Amino acid sequence: MPPPRVQDMTPARLRAWQAETASRWGLDVRFRDWLQSRLPGPELMVIPAGISDLGASAEERGFQDQARHQAHIATPFALGRFCITADEFETFVQATDFRWADHLMRSEGRQPVINIDRLQADAYLDWLSAQTGQRYRLPTETEWEYACRAGSAGRYCFGEALGCNEANTGSFRLEGRSNQGWRRLLPFCAPLGRTVDVGLYPANPWGLHDMHGNVWEFTADPWVGPIDPLRSAPLGSENPWFVTKGGSWFESAWQSRSAARKPRRINELDTNLGLRVLRELG
Repeated sequence: MPPPRVQDMTPARLRAWQAETASRWGLDVRFRDWLQSRLPGPELMVIPAGISDLGASAEERGFQDQARHQAHIATPFALGRFCITADEFETFVQATDFRWADHLMRSEGRQPVINIDRLQADAYLDWLSAQTGQRYRLPTETEWEYACRAGSAGRYCFGEALGCNEANTGSFRLEGRSNQGWRRLLPFCAPLGRTVDVGLYPANPWGLHDMHGNVWEFTADPWVGPIDPLRSAPLGSENPWFVTKGGSWFESAWQSRSAARKPRRINELDTNLGLRVLRELG
């Protein structure tokens, strides 16, 4: 039996399908693995198999967006309920020979970990896999967007618009489809200008928080497509580029759309760049 088309489901049916999937795998919808030190691993949400339209419609499509297409997720997986936090990453730091560069700004507590590059993210995931005996990795771009949308055909998991009570972005204007209007907010939407603790904004129907804004999130996919001409370094094998998704506190709501994507270099560090983990089932 083929997986269902999730964009034809109501939010209640989406959650029921999620619960049915978790039950088949002998899991709770929300669960976590435990480290060898008996400390808890990241909270995870079961994401069921399904068919969904991804990418941007012709009316929405920006310079670097993928065109609208249908994706088939044949195998369910579990995705981090939140981005990995500074506290969670510190457990890895204390257990390994990881060393922070002295000049880097660091986040704290339940803020998303920042200023780590793709290779360091991979090292964390390898450590997490070894600690739990489960396979952890970064989501593909398709897996990330499928989980983010949770059945939504709109620009965001919440619909066609994004409000200041729904995400931490630098602006909620869509005009200009870029950073135009950055920080020119409505009077009741004061700009934060920084990352905030995970989970302060509402979750999508599958229980995932902060899929829009706060920090860009690594995916497993190499970048294929145009590079913004304002980004000076060309594509090259010595310093490859990878896809990131979700937008951040720094960019406008346009960059936080479900379909939006941005290239980041494999060794790039930034205060608006973090990660969310995928845990394979079975």
